[in-house]
Amino acid sequence: MKVTQRTVRLELTEPLRISRSTMSARDAVWLTVEHDGLSGHGEAVTSVYYGLDADTLGRLFTAAAADLLRFRDPESALEALRGGETAGSPARNNHPAVTAAVEAALLDLVGKRAGSPVHRLLGAPAAPVAATARTIGITSPMRAGAEARRLATSGFEVIKVKAGAPDPEEDVERVRVIRDAAPRARLLLDPNGAWSAAQAETLLPRFAELGVEAVEQPLAPGDPDALAALAERSPLPVIADEDAVGLEDVRRLAGRVHGVNVKLAKCGGVHAALRIAELIEGSGTELMLGCLTASSLGLAPAVHLADRARWVDLDGHLLLARDPWTGIGGTDGFVRTSDVPGLGVRRRETDKAVAMGETGGMRHEDVA
Repeated sequence: MKVTQRTVRLELTEPLRISRSTMSARDAVWLTVEHDGLSGHGEAVTSVYYGLDADTLGRLFTAAAADLLRFRDPESALEALRGGETAGSPARNNHPAVTAAVEAALLDLVGKRAGSPVHRLLGAPAAPVAATARTIGITSPMRAGAEARRLATSGFEVIKVKAGAPDPEEDVERVRVIRDAAPRARLLLDPNGAWSAAQAETLLPRFAELGVEAVEQPLAPGDPDALAALAERSPLPVIADEDAVGLEDVRRLAGRVHGVNVKLAKCGGVHAALRIAELIEGSGTELMLGCLTASSLGLAPAVHLADRARWVDLDGHLLLARDPWTGIGGTDGFVRTSDVPGLGVRRRETDKAVAMGETGGMRHEDVA
């Protein structure tokens, strides 16, 4: 097998403000695994919150590539990765975002070699199609209303509203205006842990009156018992995000919150997400699929799981000024896979020869 890496700058159409930060761009690192004339691709993106910059990702991918070269083919590497902490497993003990990207590249390649889309490799007979939430950041009510109206006209059925402004009344007004602008939309609310328990107790009934369907991580992460206690009293469903990173976190919360937001970059990939879905089945806690801002390549693995989730929030590629990959839709409010083998995404033709902001990285080869 041959493994290569490339770093690309992803610019957002406009800055996205949430309660703890504002983001206008991030770097993406692409991993490509080649074998017998076919290539599989995966992506990880930088994140201040998760402690990942481009240099760190590059070093972690280099270590993962060395592990991959131990295997005779992508199928055996994927099987080892699926087994978790098996000795010799590629990306073992690595950052979950890197593990997820390595797994994505292997799934893409194995699917192409088998002539099968990834969702079929995972046991889903039909190509998933799901209504995705579209995020509106912390902005003025006037701008939020105009954006909500545009999204509803474009076909979006679910709108996620970021909250956690210094003045909570600003959040309430923003949601009220969005509700008026898109009266039939399903609304999700995400303060990113900005509220105290007392604030949440006061605010959640008001948002319930405005028709908000569910709230993500209203309290600061680090006290899952407090989040569970709030969920027990809340007039609307509470979804854990920052408090639900991996399997053990979810195990502590299963049956105690209404949902968990599973992001492949924080849990470790598709098979880790499937283990979480299996764990919460029948517990009263439902699955949400979320994402970081990334390209269609980075979101594609989660889209192949979209039929398993109650809430789907896979709009990271829609926030970009230019998505260098295509293949999962989303502009009409629905993400979808296809019967194309592998992940079903491809580089845009205009980006293949020259990609602005792109830098080369490591290259590992094994001719065995």
